[in-house]
Amino acid sequence: MSESNAVANGLAGAGGGIIAQILTYPLQTVNTRQQTERTLKRNNNQSLILQSSSNTTTTVPAHGTFLQILHVIGSEGWGGLYSGLKPSLLGTAASQGIYYYFYQVFKNRAVAIAAARKVKGRGDGTVGMFGWLIVAAMAGSLNVLVTNPIWVLVTRMQTHTQAERKIMEEKKEAIRREASESSITGSTLQDKVAELESIKPFGTIHAVCNPSIQFMIYESSLKHLRAKRTAKKQGNQSVTALEVFLLGALAKLGATVSTYPLLVVKSRLQAKQEIGGSNSYRYSGTIDAILKMIRYEGFPGFYKGMSTKIVQSVFAASVLFMVKEELVKFFTVLTDKSKKALLKKKVII
Repeated sequence: MSESNAVANGLAGAGGGIIAQILTYPLQTVNTRQQTERTLKRNNNQSLILQSSSNTTTTVPAHGTFLQILHVIGSEGWGGLYSGLKPSLLGTAASQGIYYYFYQVFKNRAVAIAAARKVKGRGDGTVGMFGWLIVAAMAGSLNVLVTNPIWVLVTRMQTHTQAERKIMEEKKEAIRREASESSITGSTLQDKVAELESIKPFGTIHAVCNPSIQFMIYESSLKHLRAKRTAKKQGNQSVTALEVFLLGALAKLGATVSTYPLLVVKSRLQAKQEIGGSNSYRYSGTIDAILKMIRYEGFPGFYKGMSTKIVQSVFAASVLFMVKEELVKFFTVLTDKSKKALLKKKVII
C-alpha cells in the first residue's frame, strides 16, 4: 500500500509540476535572465552599469518585469518567453516525479517510526518540524543528483539570447580590429577567437535547502491546521483544494525569501560564463562567484529579480500542490475501484 501511495504521489507530482511550469514559464525565463545579468553597483541616478563587450560601461535605465517581458517579445518574439520549455518540461516531470516519490517513501517511514515511538511511550506519534526537514532534504538530495544535468541545459537555453550572440560577434570583431592595428600574428588571433568561443567549466550547487524549508513549512502548517480542527471537534478533517493552494503559497514564500541568494549564485554558475573582457564576470566556483558578486555588485546583486521570483515560484508552488493533491485523490479512488473490481471478479469465479 505504501509503495502504491508513493507511486501515486510521484505521478501526481509530475503532472502538477508540468501544469504549474507551463502557466508560469514566461516569468521564470525573465527571472533567470535577471539573475544571470552582470551589473555593477547602482550609481546616483539609480541606473544599472552594464559591462559591455569592449571593457567599457554602458548606462541602462532599470525597468520592471512587465517591461522586460514586452522587451523579450519585441526582440525575440513570443518564442523568446518559452525558450527551453521542452527540456524544462522534461526536467520538471522528472524532478517533481522523483522528488514526490522519494518524499512519500521517506514520509511513510518517518510516520511509521513516530508511531512506533509512541507505542514505546516516547513522543505523541507525529513527525516534528525537524523530522519533516530531514525527510525533505533526503528526497531533495536524490532529486538533485538525478536531474541536475537537465536543469543546467535549461538554464543555458534560457540565457542564450539573440543579444548574447550579437555581443559574441562584436567581441570577435574587436579582436580582428586589434589584430589589424597591431602586430598580432595569425596564430594568436585564432587562439583568441577559440578562447572566446569556448565555455569555461562551472561548479554546481546541490540546492536542497529550498524544497527542504518549503516542505517543512507545508507539513508543519498542515499538521497545525488538522490539529486545530480536531480541537474544535470538526467532523471533516480533510483539507480543501483552496487550503492546499494557500498553504503551498505560504511554504514557497518562506522558502524563496530565505534561499534566494543561493538561487542567484546557482543560476550564475549554470549560465554560460563571460569569456574575454573583465575577469570579474568569470566564476571558477561557488565561493569565487559569491566573493566577486559582493565586490563588484554589492549585496543587492544577490536579490536581482526577487519580486519576479516570488510571484512566479509562489504561484507555481500553489498550483503544483493543489493539482498534485487532487491527482493523488484521483489515483487513490481509481486504485480502490480497481482493487474492488478484481476482488469482485475473484468472488464470482
